[in-house]
Amino acid sequence: MLTIGELASYAGVTVRAVRHYHAKGLLPEPERDHSGYRRYDAAAVVELIKIRTLAEAGVPLARVRDLLRAGEEEFAAAIADIDRRLRAEIRERQRHRERIARLAAGEHLVLPAEVVEYLDRLRALGVDERIVRAERDGWIPLAARSPERVPEWMARKREQLADPRLVDFHLTLSQALDRADDDARLVELADRLADYLTRLADEQGADHVEDTGIEPPLAALMDALAFATVPPARRLIELLKQRGWTGWTRLERVDPSG
Repeated sequence: MLTIGELASYAGVTVRAVRHYHAKGLLPEPERDHSGYRRYDAAAVVELIKIRTLAEAGVPLARVRDLLRAGEEEFAAAIADIDRRLRAEIRERQRHRERIARLAAGEHLVLPAEVVEYLDRLRALGVDERIVRAERDGWIPLAARSPERVPEWMARKREQLADPRLVDFHLTLSQALDRADDDARLVELADRLADYLTRLADEQGADHVEDTGIEPPLAALMDALAFATVPPARRLIELLKQRGWTGWTRLERVDPSG
């Protein structure tokens, strides 16, 4: 026969838990011996382990009581249902673990791998981190809104990075981030970018430059994110408009005299 402490030890619970299960009517209280102590048999250990296992699985104690009194078929069906619930919880927790792991990786949480690779490529080229963040913040709503078009847009980005003229533009813009709106470097950037866009339009057609397929409201949101992160971009767009082009996310040819 076992003392309450020994019973608790064999079942892997505390003495307080045993007393709690007594109070809830889950575990019958044995009669006391001549010294006034409770004494438990092996059946109590088995019963207590069942109670502990069901409780740890998240089964409410009231339901545990019913299950302990159920017939074999009802008990087996209930256990199968609990197992299905636990497996569903495990899958959900695994998804949470994956999201936490991606969160630790920063951009991997909300962006496709190919976009993250593109951002890392910008960093490797020496593009200022503020410009990279502006790109990243723009890609977050874009990828969420139209994930199926990301490969198409990324192909365009890779094409741009293969052009030394556009890479040079990014690097020059990086150097101009901390300059005032009236700095001559921004004027130079506007000249160079307008020249690049015009040549690209002549080589591949204006539609190739302008048609990104991004909805105007989303483009406006992305522009706002870019302007907040890279303030000189707003002034650059104003200068660019004087040179026949406007827009940041969605480029458009305009009449500079209009």
